[in-house]
Amino acid sequence: MECHQFGLFATSTAQSNDSTAAEGAIHGVPSIEKITFYLVRLEDGVVLDEKAFCNDFINLAHSIGAYLYEDLLCIVSLRYQTIHILQIRDSGNLVEVRRIGAFCREDDELFLHSHVQSGYGGSFLPGIKQRLLSYIFRKTWNEVPDQTLKVQHLKKFYFHFQDYVDLIIWKVQFLDRHHLFIKFGSVDGGVSRSTDQNLAFFAVYNMETTDIVSLYQNSSEELYSLFEQFYDHFHANPQDSSHGKFISSHSNDIHAFDQLCTIKNKASSSSQFVKKMMASLPYTCQSQSPSPYFDLSLFRYDEKLISAIDRHRHCTEHPIKFISVRSPNVVKFKIKPGTGQLVWSSAKILELAYVATYQHCLYQVQLQLSQHNSSAIMNRVPIPSCSDSGAADSRAKRISSFLFHPFFPLALSIQQTYMQPTVVNIHFRR
Repeated sequence: MECHQFGLFATSTAQSNDSTAAEGAIHGVPSIEKITFYLVRLEDGVVLDEKAFCNDFINLAHSIGAYLYEDLLCIVSLRYQTIHILQIRDSGNLVEVRRIGAFCREDDELFLHSHVQSGYGGSFLPGIKQRLLSYIFRKTWNEVPDQTLKVQHLKKFYFHFQDYVDLIIWKVQFLDRHHLFIKFGSVDGGVSRSTDQNLAFFAVYNMETTDIVSLYQNSSEELYSLFEQFYDHFHANPQDSSHGKFISSHSNDIHAFDQLCTIKNKASSSSQFVKKMMASLPYTCQSQSPSPYFDLSLFRYDEKLISAIDRHRHCTEHPIKFISVRSPNVVKFKIKPGTGQLVWSSAKILELAYVATYQHCLYQVQLQLSQHNSSAIMNRVPIPSCSDSGAADSRAKRISSFLFHPFFPLALSIQQTYMQPTVVNIHFRR
């Protein structure tokens, strides 16, 4: 939250792909025994409230399954296809104010039970799916004036009816306090890492009227045009955000726009380029660092190695160079994310990450807790260099991620190697 009083943390047990069938659960989506969200008071570290989800699947990686907007928290249950809207009260409580999925209004379930005849053995489509199908049908019915074309379009709708029914919610973000941006797709695409080639739909959903306002396919040129011109609106940063307004994008920075145009011109297929761009939508909450070191009007850097977007990248042994935009031949500074000389145990690592980057630690805290014993005392453990680790270790693939402070010259780099300890480096200006 912008008041900086609270921190939001999440933990989960191991994922199980052999989950037992449960009523309302989507077949093919794995299960996690328990996922818990904690609301922590930053001043003293006291847990004020918690919200647990049992035998569910919420994607915590890079906060994909949760989105924070002002005092509202959106949590997406992939397994039960439910969007939970929670409000963080000033009193330090997590209060569920809305649940969207099987039902869209608070009294939908009561209305349904009071009007359905007893003994009815059929099943109903979930409320959000009914809204989706209704929007597609009405759009076809109302926007095609020619009767012959209308019949052809309706035939196409009914031909793909089951495909629409089989769509599931992949990801959700806030556009504002009343509208959600929802991504629908196949079950396989919802749990896989790469979704570029999967067919997907994007819907703008009004929580107050429970209507779908607009719908786009992931190859839509119209949606891409909106993405290109109004990129910053997809991040839904509150107007009073002290740091989010400084994030560079192709909507507010000519250098970023030139980079996008270069990528677009090099693309072999326009439709594939659009799908690739749309794969990043909806955006993950706080997925871009507002650090001035990522300001493309100040510095140039290799975005294959580091960027403002929070994601894992291949680790390099060579320093990452930040070059001045005004003086292209001047290297302003370097960051070397390779193996350091020492690593700190979980107690100190979590403390440093908590102090410097508490706004971005939903996934990172989960990562550290899974790699270390949370009860370990603070100590220093020497790490052997690559030359001492043997040929097998030197060939192991290493990935890294970075956490930059919003405005201080401070960053954490986290390197992970298969079957090796996690290495955390602290970078600061000297």
